[in-house]
Amino acid sequence: MAATRDPRSPCLIGVARRTWHPEECGEDGAPEPLDMWAEMARAAAADSAGRGELLDRLGRIDVVYCQSWQYDDPAGRLAERIGASPKVGGYSGIGGTVPQVLLSRMARDVLAGRLDLGLVVGAEALATRRRLRKAGARPAWSHPPAEKRPFPYDLPVHPGEAAHQIFEAWLTFALFDNAHRARSGTGLDDYRRRLGALLSPMTAVAAAEPNAWFRMSRAADEIVTPTPDNRMVGYPYTKLMTAVMDVDMAAAVLVASDETADALGVPADRRVYLRGWGYAEDPVHLASRADLWRSGAMAAASGAALAGAGVPAEGIDHLDLYSCFTSSVLFALDALGLDPGASSRDEPGAPARPLTVTGGLPYHGGPGSNYMTHSIAAMAERLRADPGTFGLVSGVGMHMNKHVFAAYSTEPGPLVPPDDEEVGARARMEERPVLESAEGPARVATYSVVHGRDGAPEWGALVCDLDGPAGAARCYARLSDPEALTEAERVELVGRAVTLEAGEGRTEARLLP
Repeated sequence: MAATRDPRSPCLIGVARRTWHPEECGEDGAPEPLDMWAEMARAAAADSAGRGELLDRLGRIDVVYCQSWQYDDPAGRLAERIGASPKVGGYSGIGGTVPQVLLSRMARDVLAGRLDLGLVVGAEALATRRRLRKAGARPAWSHPPAEKRPFPYDLPVHPGEAAHQIFEAWLTFALFDNAHRARSGTGLDDYRRRLGALLSPMTAVAAAEPNAWFRMSRAADEIVTPTPDNRMVGYPYTKLMTAVMDVDMAAAVLVASDETADALGVPADRRVYLRGWGYAEDPVHLASRADLWRSGAMAAASGAALAGAGVPAEGIDHLDLYSCFTSSVLFALDALGLDPGASSRDEPGAPARPLTVTGGLPYHGGPGSNYMTHSIAAMAERLRADPGTFGLVSGVGMHMNKHVFAAYSTEPGPLVPPDDEEVGARARMEERPVLESAEGPARVATYSVVHGRDGAPEWGALVCDLDGPAGAARCYARLSDPEALTEAERVELVGRAVTLEAGEGRTEARLLP
């Protein structure tokens, strides 16, 4: 029986992505982001295989925030460049969920008849910027704003986080990973071997992916073993386990209603339908989450996406789980109830389902807030090559508190937008009060060890459960004793008793026997 086709069903009709590898673009590096946006918009239109010009039919252009360069009017400049005259143009904020959030908004408008054709596009030339900076030069790119704009970080910083320097992503995600390890009861060395086994297959995907920044397959031990070229960054993460943002990449996605795709002459086999999505947020401050080893928002958002698509997690054939760090992948697998080694189909001897279609952020590259545009484009390509199957993509924003999941398929089906308030209500987790500082007895709720550029441990970051009158409250603390730092990477400190003392502007922790 043929699948039901709602004429207002939102579908991806054209996708494009490109990486400017250093060896391919010479000393000048990548073009400026505006040129990259325009190239991807035209390439996505060509990918649709539609009849005639598509871009002059655009009703909306959304540009993903670009860290490489600021323009006075990003969407307007792009519209001029490609000969479009959209009624609406937007420029996003930051975060790993942004591209799908923009597409979800467009999908609502398509379903409601407010939009027929939209474009989401993003680009970063951070690797080129880095090379220019090392040479003492600045890019001479076009249309800067009249006044410098502040970086749009939109979350409040807790005074305790600021005092204890808990703001680098590799540190906050490491704190989550160590809490996850302790919850699982896995030993430190065994857990790191597990992380290597999780990441190694991603490098194999990247090795076969022309658009990956690092096209090299690596063994699990190579990824997790600290060496001079692969220093420990924040325990348990080595350099090869962290997302790489300094890349030159761009991607674009065209979304249309099914009837608009018909009118544009887009062949049916080029269409990939959005079948369900969900968005939810966890508490902003890391230490305030009662459960540091899981994400209530991931469970709610993924559940909404799968329910909308009418397919269980086991029925998803292709995955791209946001992989800036391993904790985001493991939290997503837990939320989905999936074993990373399980096959996507119930077939004896079938290979394990890859967790990425790009190679992941550490190996494909994580171009600022635009990674999901690449993963969605790659997923569309994968689904076209495997028609009738389902793909699921996820995005993680900020310090793993913003989450989005979306299901896609070449098969159309009914699409009912999720109730964001209801999904958010299901995401809510118990929260703990977080004190700016504390003294007295406490226990370690999670921790990480920060290493310097020489690879040596420098200090430990702790989240502590307070004893005594403070009750269920928590605080951040620093571990400075060199012997304690060494011990923290050999034995489990989660649950360990500590004494907290007032230091210079922060709380110092001392391990108890």
